[in-house]
Amino acid sequence: MGKRIIQQRRGRGTSTYRAHTFRSIGHTSYNTYNKEGSITGEILEIVHSAYHSAPLLKVKYEDGKTALIPSFHGAYTGQTITVSQELDVAREDIKEGSAYLLKNIPEGTSIFNIEITPGDSGRMVKGGGSVATVVFHTEKTTRIMLPSKKEKTLLNTCRAFVGTVAGSGRTEKPFMKAGNKFHHRKKTNKLYPKVSGVAMSAYDHPHGSTRSLRKGRPTQSPRNAPPGRKVGMLRPRHTGRNR
Repeated sequence: MGKRIIQQRRGRGTSTYRAHTFRSIGHTSYNTYNKEGSITGEILEIVHSAYHSAPLLKVKYEDGKTALIPSFHGAYTGQTITVSQELDVAREDIKEGSAYLLKNIPEGTSIFNIEITPGDSGRMVKGGGSVATVVFHTEKTTRIMLPSKKEKTLLNTCRAFVGTVAGSGRTEKPFMKAGNKFHHRKKTNKLYPKVSGVAMSAYDHPHGSTRSLRKGRPTQSPRNAPPGRKVGMLRPRHTGRNR
């Protein structure tokens, strides 16, 4: 029997489950791309955005442009940072809080706000307290370790900030009450609370029923199942123990 389960309802793309950007003070971006050069900027203020998990820095560059970037640990108002795209930077000139090409950042350095493609103004490692590490360099690429311990290979010409994103202790404070968790999830329009499929009714989820409420029941979906039935393990190669 076909069902409109929550995953399908959210994936429809309507405003009901869409994160509302009016709660954000702006979009984070380098807002500068000076090929084979560098530009300096001053931190005007450290601002709070309910839409972001980390505090943001409002930076004004020497050419008059402003940008919002995730704050790094140790940032303060009036500090000067540099966004460099120079092809060769000395190791002793690498400063925390500034951005450089990945090829110039030494191995083992902590980085954040990393570009996936050169010039995209940062797409990875921007959440509060997150940090990645430079593993090694090749002639044209750089290998980095993400906060999930997975490794990713990027072009040497991608930029990244040196340091750690501020707000590392935000996950240590307990919510204590369900209301606090509700408001925390609502500001980015995340689904709360999440209910398991076996705890639902039969008309809400294929796993739901009061007749056989067993947590260990099989969750494989048939190969040719209709969209409302495709839940659990989709077309698994094998189940059970790996021998």
